[in-house]
Amino acid sequence: MNRIVLFFVFLLVTTVGFSQKENDKVYLFSYFINNGTDGLHFAFSNDGLKWESLKHDSSFLQPVLRNDKLMRDPCIIRGADNLFHMVWTVSWNDKGIGYASSKDLVHWSEQQFIPVMEKEDSAKNCWAPEITWDAANKQYMIYWATTISGKYPADASVEKGYTHRIYYVTTKDFKSYSNTKLLYDKGFNVIDATIVPNGKDYVMFLKDETLKPLAQKNLRTAVSKTLTGGFSEPSKPITGNYWAEGPTAIKIGEEWIVYFDKYRDHKYGAVASKDLVNWTDISDKVSFPKGTRHGTVFSISRKEFETFFK
Repeated sequence: MNRIVLFFVFLLVTTVGFSQKENDKVYLFSYFINNGTDGLHFAFSNDGLKWESLKHDSSFLQPVLRNDKLMRDPCIIRGADNLFHMVWTVSWNDKGIGYASSKDLVHWSEQQFIPVMEKEDSAKNCWAPEITWDAANKQYMIYWATTISGKYPADASVEKGYTHRIYYVTTKDFKSYSNTKLLYDKGFNVIDATIVPNGKDYVMFLKDETLKPLAQKNLRTAVSKTLTGGFSEPSKPITGNYWAEGPTAIKIGEEWIVYFDKYRDHKYGAVASKDLVNWTDISDKVSFPKGTRHGTVFSISRKEFETFFK
């Protein structure tokens, strides 16, 4: 009898411990509003579905870089040094991106301009930069979409001559950077790549930006064994009959959720999957602050949340 009682006590303790661990997380979403001139915004969620703005949806960081002074598409990750590292789009037409770091997501370092495409005379832009930590090589990979005029066909399938591919640099300290290299080119216009580790693989979520003859404007996946290259041909679309951009992904429990901007509908959507192959649209289950635009999802502990945003 005592053994049976002990078993159920053990079961209760481990179950409660698991619940406490899950409850210890708070999910954060970094985003911009309007054209990005007022800077960085945050929303939080306890379940990954219902999101509420922080600080009455006012800005946590004002952009100061370059002529346009924009802070669009803010991507934030927690680094191996326990700092939060952020990159963002500084302009519609510039050859670099913005960077800053923070210990608490409220107080930020001096904003830096990283001229990632300065050696390309015909580079037209640097859009939607992202960061992924490369644990195998103990470095960060920063990647973004750029059009280089004349390098790829700017035919009727693209808009205003923009035909993007994904490029990248690596860095260990955000002071010195590798030479810029091509990361993803499968013969079509591609933007808004974001990459997450999944076991021994890396999964890239990307936007097929093809406009004609049949508009795609959908999200797809590609897989690689290495972070800096070798990504597969794109999967079939994982989003539905609407235009989607700005994917960001997180695993909550056993389920992956990809959030994205339904930018023509002026609202956010989401799809979910347990195997990264079969996807269910759960847009009707998520809610975001009005006006939320292309951002990044990540988690912090509840203690950190209460400390940072008290």
